[in-house]
Amino acid sequence: MKILFATSEAHPLIKTGGLADVSGSLPNAYRRLKHQVRLVIPAYGDIWETVSQPEQIADFMVAACGRELHVRLLKAKTEGIDVPVWLVDIPELFHRPGNPYLAPDGKDWWDNGERFGVFSKAVVEIAMNRVGLDWQPDVVQANDWQTGLVPALLTRESHRPKTLFTIHNMAYAGLFPRGLFDGLQLPWEWWEPHWGIEFYNNMSMLKAGIQMADWVTTVSPSYAREITYPEYAYGLQDPLIRRESEGRLVGILNGIDGDVWNPAIDRFIARNYSAEKGRVAAKKQNKKNMLDFWDMPPEVLESEDPVIGLVGRLVPQKGIDLVLDVLPELIEQTQARFVIVGSGDNHYEYLISELSQRYPHRVLVYIGYSESLAHKVEAGADLFLMPSRFEPCGLNQMYSLMYGTPPIVHATGGLADTVVNATQENLSDGTATGFVFYDPSHHALKSTMMHALYLFGKKRTWQKLQKTGMQQNFSWDLSAKQYLNLFKS
Repeated sequence: MKILFATSEAHPLIKTGGLADVSGSLPNAYRRLKHQVRLVIPAYGDIWETVSQPEQIADFMVAACGRELHVRLLKAKTEGIDVPVWLVDIPELFHRPGNPYLAPDGKDWWDNGERFGVFSKAVVEIAMNRVGLDWQPDVVQANDWQTGLVPALLTRESHRPKTLFTIHNMAYAGLFPRGLFDGLQLPWEWWEPHWGIEFYNNMSMLKAGIQMADWVTTVSPSYAREITYPEYAYGLQDPLIRRESEGRLVGILNGIDGDVWNPAIDRFIARNYSAEKGRVAAKKQNKKNMLDFWDMPPEVLESEDPVIGLVGRLVPQKGIDLVLDVLPELIEQTQARFVIVGSGDNHYEYLISELSQRYPHRVLVYIGYSESLAHKVEAGADLFLMPSRFEPCGLNQMYSLMYGTPPIVHATGGLADTVVNATQENLSDGTATGFVFYDPSHHALKSTMMHALYLFGKKRTWQKLQKTGMQQNFSWDLSAKQYLNLFKS
């Protein structure tokens, strides 16, 4: 099968979030299953530093807003992505450094609508084999609002590929004014709220993908159900309910990259280990190495006290306000230490930093993101905290399971799909892998954390819980097979 995978970011080319992790891994899994894949992405200003052997393979024109733009299509390679990378090079739109969506002032680029509308048009030209490559995909997989117009535009083509639109986060709808709709010369009949792409007097590129793709997927089964509810759908519940009723809305859990997130081969941690070999001793050494990052004194480095880690964005969606609410009580009532790595709202960064100054040996904070430190936390912490209010899939809870670091999660989205709560029944039958709370409240989070710390003191139970988590299978090949089944149907 020939698959064209269209995305606005892919690790290690360029990354702002989970979409990049998926885009850097899922095409590789398709290739391992013997399919022919091309990954197509805009040629951002910084992307040239991450690719090798760029070679022009096509050039063509695409209609933009009141102008025609010249597109160069280049084929390149990059370490970590095993399929050909096709770069859509439009200097007027994409030769800008830094974040692919944000200007240096932290606000959206003023022309993001035109940028990704034109990118989508370029993808359609490639998909319809109109650029001289003598290659036409059987399936086009588009991702999030930035490529939402791809499946919509392909509905107007005859002998077109099948289309699949994957939603990674409903919170970003790709909303733009009527002027952009007209400027991109989109079909006038699409300006309609029920089956078109009009959304409260704006156009929604996310809605375009939802309405018009052959299949709509999300990145976990629970999130596929949740986005049909008003509190998760951001006003788009009606088209999502319709797609669900058609049997065309499916949740497929993301995988994780076992070459990167694997304690047996992880190059960032002090001592490698596996579920079968060296777990207990290695976790202790990795814990000491992690704490040493903050220059802790010997009595802290050698302490048996539990350490709870958190790596993520410091924003309300991730439940950081709940964490700050319960932390002072847990510090007073338990011996636990807390390691927090991340950045986000200035308000929360300040509150967390203030807490670390008040309890310098109990709350260890790094504001920012460090890939190596993230790995050290997964390997060195005893528990991992992930109390997100909503989480389409989540990756850190799966990393934690692989590293024998039982996660504490809120029962939402992919968190609910991947963590089995340590109830007495689940512990007895050997299925428990972590700790789940069902209401995003102070009481629910605190009581679950206290339960986790209680079980940490029961070493045989704890080691069984760790080992069960490490034996879970989150291979990308499992996810890829589910996508391929949709393509074939």
